[in-house]
Amino acid sequence: MHLRLRAFDALDGNAVLRWVTSDDEAADWASLPARPASSDIFRRWHAEDGVRPFILEADGRAAAYGEIWEDPDEDEAELARLIVDPALRGRGVGRRLAQALLDEARRLGWVNVWLRVVPDNAPALRTYAAAGFARATPDEEAAFNVGQPVALVWLRASPPPG
Repeated sequence: MHLRLRAFDALDGNAVLRWVTSDDEAADWASLPARPASSDIFRRWHAEDGVRPFILEADGRAAAYGEIWEDPDEDEAELARLIVDPALRGRGVGRRLAQALLDEARRLGWVNVWLRVVPDNAPALRTYAAAGFARATPDEEAAFNVGQPVALVWLRASPPPG
């Protein structure tokens, strides 16, 4: 399978929304109360400062979606809203998406790169560990979770080599 990261196009929105299979998955994916009814949600998300959306293509077809959130004030970036086409789950696409987004964040100059995950999403936790992310310290998690609606697991990318 040939994988390639590219910028999100508005035409990708409906395909990505079809990958959200339930209201519970919408909550885990993007802290949404229900599955989005319209791809307009992407226009709103992408209008926010520092949000860079991407599609991972598999053999020329959209296979996964994710964002890089840039936060210059904190000197860090966060990978967010990662989701994989259900037909491709369990085949390493999520790990490759996380790695590709991390590589892109590094290319953009970010050394400190984070992810956050709901604690019961074991497949995502395994995926991100395989992509080189490790859990934050308990003190860091406690601080990051202040004001969050759910206590999340926070993961940090391993430092870049050299």
